[in-house]
Amino acid sequence: MLDTRQTNPALPRAPGVGFKPAHFEGLTSDPGPVRWIEVHAENYMADGGRQIAQLRALSEEFAVSVHGVGLSIGGAQALDTDHLARLKHLCDWVKPASFSEHLAWSTHGAAFMNDLLPLPYTAGTLAHVAAHITEVQDTLGRQMLLENPSSYLAFDASTWSEPDFLAELVRRTGCGLLLDVNNVFISATNLGTSAREYIDAYPLSAVAELHVGGHAEDADEHGAPLLIDSHGAPVTDAVWTLLGDVLERTGPLPTLVEWDNDVPDWPTLRAEAARAADALAIA
Repeated sequence: MLDTRQTNPALPRAPGVGFKPAHFEGLTSDPGPVRWIEVHAENYMADGGRQIAQLRALSEEFAVSVHGVGLSIGGAQALDTDHLARLKHLCDWVKPASFSEHLAWSTHGAAFMNDLLPLPYTAGTLAHVAAHITEVQDTLGRQMLLENPSSYLAFDASTWSEPDFLAELVRRTGCGLLLDVNNVFISATNLGTSAREYIDAYPLSAVAELHVGGHAEDADEHGAPLLIDSHGAPVTDAVWTLLGDVLERTGPLPTLVEWDNDVPDWPTLRAEAARAADALAIA
């Protein structure tokens, strides 16, 4: 197994926010409880420009988490080595305290789907995803955190539960986990399962980072609740409650507030980070 111990400092066990350029002035002048930021890797794979300059400045004040959305870890084909090389270049100069990706796929042949699509949890999928994780960690020279998906369906072919599948990936590859609490709530609602039973089964000892975010509410063709992982609204009370349940078991962990669509003004996002700070203070 790859020894992926990092020399970079860990993320603070405090609130973080997904950085948006519109928030640069507010974040630098009045960060409130925010102690770290997350950036999406694919937005920073350039050699210059305003966003790169902003990230360089922010990295001197805040710990940074780099979050990938385009590796297609669960894709059937080989990883894109050019994309992986650009990711390595980014991580080499940012020196992030954390790098994460999704348990999902988004590519097929030359096509790229602008979505994070689900996987069947089978022995074959397990071996395939583990090989991709190992390739990423070997290339980057750092541990990767793997994020649980938001689910809208379950595969009849699956022979592993999602928590057991993730636990086995940790055992095989030495990766860590990013537990997205909002995704747990969404998946449990959509699939008619229990979010707390999912957390009971989850390998919490491998979790190095938590996410919360907002979701959209809809209904399926039968009138049952259907939640969409929109990242475009405040965190709901139910998700804050579930976060509290997780923190009771784990103690304080770095906790990110995601808000990627219909981006609010900085005071609104800072207020969400303050709620995360309150949850961490109780843990």
